[in-house]
Amino acid sequence: MTAPLLKVSGLEAFYGAAQILFSVEFELAPGEVVALMGRNGAGKTTTLESIMGLVDRRSGSVDFRGREIIGLRPYEIARLGLGFVPEDRRIFTDLTVLENLEVGRRDPTSATQEAWTPDRLFTLFPNLAEARNRSAGRMSGGEQQMLTIARTLMGNPVAILLDEPSEGIAPIIVDQMIDMIAELKNSGVAILVSEQNLPFAATVADRAYVLDHGQIKYSGAIASLLDDEEIRRSYLEL
Repeated sequence: MTAPLLKVSGLEAFYGAAQILFSVEFELAPGEVVALMGRNGAGKTTTLESIMGLVDRRSGSVDFRGREIIGLRPYEIARLGLGFVPEDRRIFTDLTVLENLEVGRRDPTSATQEAWTPDRLFTLFPNLAEARNRSAGRMSGGEQQMLTIARTLMGNPVAILLDEPSEGIAPIIVDQMIDMIAELKNSGVAILVSEQNLPFAATVADRAYVLDHGQIKYSGAIASLLDDEEIRRSYLEL
């Protein structure tokens, strides 16, 4: 059996005195797409930020590529090959698409990786190809989301944490996101995607974990989650 690329064990996280995550545990295998599901406030974003070292107070274990990364700084974690695509994008609005991509450039961490280049990314994201010389601040929200993902890929990660990629973007862009995730999976990139949108998650993910109030309430195949009305009603439906 293939060892997990990312293994989270007993992860707990705090904002000040408030505990947000309670002994969260899950795994991500190489080339796998896993959905982290839950309502707003369930702890999905905090989970991704805790993995990346963006939460000040946390405990437990996060093993990435056989190395414990709790205690490392975010840039050290990124250099190990773990990319993070935040929901709020954080692009450089005064820079062009090409300039934003260059900001994210980093050599591959594995000799077997095919390096991401702007031309390769423009094949994956045709909208960005058309806007390559446009300032990022003049792009739509969906195009900015694509740019954030593309900039992360310029760092040549082996795994990506993708926070709410379908939130607030047009259906046509959502369809392109689905195609993009499938292409990344085919290229061997593992993806942990935080989502509320069950139809979107069911289209792209192999497995799912459901969070509620910072605790894992479901773990299993995405198809089984679709069939589990009680879990959906208790932890996903508004």
